Amino acid sequence: MKRRRLAGELRRLRDAAGLTLDDVAEQLEWSNAKVSRIENARVSVLPRDVKYLLNVYGIEGEAREVLLALAREAKQKGWWHSYGEAIPAWFEVYVGLESDAVTMDAYESEHVPGLFQTADYARAVFQSFPIDEEAEIDKRVELRMARTERLTVPGAPKFWAVLNEAVIHRLVGGDHTMRAQLAHLRDLAKLSNVTLQVLPFDAGAHPAMSGAFTILGFPEPSDPKVVYMEEQTGGLYLEKPPEIERYTMAFDHLRAAALRPSDSLALIARVADKMTQKT
Repeated sequence: MKRRRLAGELRRLRDAAGLTLDDVAEQLEWSNAKVSRIENARVSVLPRDVKYLLNVYGIEGEAREVLLALAREAKQKGWWHSYGEAIPAWFEVYVGLESDAVTMDAYESEHVPGLFQTADYARAVFQSFPIDEEAEIDKRVELRMARTERLTVPGAPKFWAVLNEAVIHRLVGGDHTMRAQLAHLRDLAKLSNVTLQVLPFDAGAHPAMSGAFTILGFPEPSDPKVVYMEEQTGGLYLEKPPEIERYTMAFDHLRAAALRPSDSLALIARVADKMTQKT
């Protein structure tokens, strides 16, 4: 995500100049919060403001032109903006990060990961919120299906998912929808860029009992990983090295405790068979 890369460069330049957030805010007569939001990529930054920051940091020549070009590119809207209000402002950041990620390590405790969902399963998930209108749900399903295409295009990210066993037992959308979803999981697991494991109930306590999370990795060495956790009305992004290290270690433990991919697929098949026998 260009905005995030720009934010990282501006933060690095401020540090190199030996300035604090308060120093920059005072020189530009901005609020401390504005400088902080720019450096955390939480807001879109105007190329004009980037010029002001580069003046403060004493950046000239080619380095200046590169960053100004990056600022102009960062202002361009992503493909997901065509979905309008179907994508909340707080979720746009995640979709942008997801679009740039080359690795995704996800633990899910309640439902199938968004990029693995069928349209009917996604619809059932969205319909579990009775306050949402049907037209909005249609648009959100359409957006989710557009996101799933990333898994099968050239240059697709490597996605490693660990699912709590509850995910494959929870009947979302009825027997037919759930059987189709489980079959879809088995198909996705055949992709060379997808690894799927199930964390069985008998694995006992584990380091992600507090909830689901996704670790996103990016192609640029200067672009650190991000841990994302979603709530009903917002998302939490963790980027500090100790935070990344903790969640990376947690995911490693989950992978070790989960069933092997082949055993996971066998379990998914058994659960699907039981659903078929009930009908």
